[in-house]
Amino acid sequence: QVQLVESGGGLVQAGGSLRLSCAASESTLMFNAMGWYRQAPGKQRELVATSGGSTNYADAVKGRFTISRDNAKNAVYLQMNSLKPEDTAVYYCNAELRILSREYEYWGQGTQVTVSS
Repeated sequence: QVQLVESGGGLVQAGGSLRLSCAASESTLMFNAMGWYRQAPGKQRELVATSGGSTNYADAVKGRFTISRDNAKNAVYLQMNSLKPEDTAVYYCNAELRILSREYEYWGQGTQVTVSS
């Protein structure tokens, strides 16, 4: 069973930076895509950034957040700069695996990011 473990969340003032890390129990080379999602209180989980054949960002984070993968370390990162209070959420690491016609999706347990104004 694939395990994803996030770290790096915390409390930061608006305008500050955080770097989230996601460590995978398996080689990240096996995944078709890896990414970050977030869920704020009372809201649905939303995509933040993904890295697969291409890199995609939510409009709300473009120019501020950067996703990167280090396959040698089986890790994916999210560098978050110029943080805003509306970035406050639980951030989840995600990995997608496609084998023939079947799709598998894996999630981490989440890490809390709180941005104070």
